Amino acid sequence: QVQLVESGGGLVQPGGSLRLSCVASGNIFSISVMGWYRQAPGKQRELVAGITSGGSTNYADSVKGRFSISRDNAKNTVYLQMNSLKPEDTAVYYCAARRAGVRTYDYWGQGTQVTVAS
Repeated sequence: QVQLVESGGGLVQPGGSLRLSCVASGNIFSISVMGWYRQAPGKQRELVAGITSGGSTNYADSVKGRFSISRDNAKNTVYLQMNSLKPEDTAVYYCAARRAGVRTYDYWGQGTQVTVAS
């Protein structure tokens, strides 16, 4: 089992920045890919960014150039740096982890609220 705990959400004005953190514990050696998803009210959960154990990253088109995902393997932590935030970025953000050889994310954090409003 893997446990994921997010932190760093909050209220920010449009154009502002936030950094989300996700600490993994438990059977962390089974984790291959980590990512951030988000879900806005009335919308489906969507992948925001992902990062492999080797450091390869991918982003949703809507956040490219504004968000950056990084990983500190020594601290078992993944970060999501969010810059130039827009009201449409408002959502609950979830940290997720995927084991090697598994095609879908199978571990999830509890979520942290990000609200972008003036």
